Amino acid sequence: MSEAVSIDVREIMRCLPHRYPFLLVDKVTEFEANVRVKAIKNVTINEPFFMGHFDGYPVMPGVLIIEALAQAAGILSIKSVGERPENELYFFVGIDNARFKRQVVPGDQLTLEIEQVAVKRGIAKYNARALVDGQVACEAQIMCAKREV
Repeated sequence: MSEAVSIDVREIMRCLPHRYPFLLVDKVTEFEANVRVKAIKNVTINEPFFMGHFDGYPVMPGVLIIEALAQAAGILSIKSVGERPENELYFFVGIDNARFKRQVVPGDQLTLEIEQVAVKRGIAKYNARALVDGQVACEAQIMCAKREV
């Protein structure tokens, strides 16, 4: 059973090495170790990518939606084992069946839903969905790998 939690951005920054402007997860609202996570990305007009994507019609780039999903998957993996050792990173290593079904624009709240499918030899596979107001904006299967650096 998923546990309603409130993991704030400070705790997220302890898990992920990403920082502004590339940290794309603002809050975790649900977490079940080794099973699933639900997180939030608040999309604002102040995002640096909106200056050039697109002039007069700002749309969040699909690759950044995928990156937000990968970051949420990383949080699921890291929080499932407790902490991330300083010499360990989770890398986004694969994507299958990515589909974009709705544009994401300033003012939207992106809900990131990740379900862990399998973990083998340090590589995890997830089903991932990004939603806005309950509508699917993007869905994909993604893979992340744990590596020492």
